[in-house]
Amino acid sequence: MGIFDDVVVNAKSAAQTVGKMAGQFVDMSKLRINMAELNGEITKRYQGLGRFIYEAKKAGSADEAELADQIAGIDDLYAQLSAVSAQYASMQDKVTCPACGKKMPTDSMFCSHCGAKLENAPAEPEEDAEAVEKAEVPAEPETTEVTIETEKTAEPTEEVKTEKTTEE
Repeated sequence: MGIFDDVVVNAKSAAQTVGKMAGQFVDMSKLRINMAELNGEITKRYQGLGRFIYEAKKAGSADEAELADQIAGIDDLYAQLSAVSAQYASMQDKVTCPACGKKMPTDSMFCSHCGAKLENAPAEPEEDAEAVEKAEVPAEPETTEVTIETEKTAEPTEEVKTEKTTEE
């Protein structure tokens, strides 16, 4: 009966794992639907805002309080969308780049799209100030090439080149 017991235990373990994964898949699907609904509502609000501004300009008067309310409503929807997106990304083991909005694996330190430092990245060890000062090497003076033309006469002349150095 030892083999049968092992098969039953393995089957139960597999069923629990599949159940957890199915539950996570359902939760992620609900979040995706929620994000789509929020995007649809944002689109509707933008259309309403555009209609409001059009009618206000056409009538020659704008109700600033109503305009501010509509803008605040859109901002609230964006905040909700951001929270749902962050929750969805955490379920995917991904993090969103604060600079460009692309999704990166959670173990990434920098965005592979724009190069920005990701917020979840572990802190880098700080170097001693003395080590940094010793590592600094003075910059070499910059050289620029200057061309001086001589007066044009009947006889051919050569151009004279001189080098001028400037230090920063």
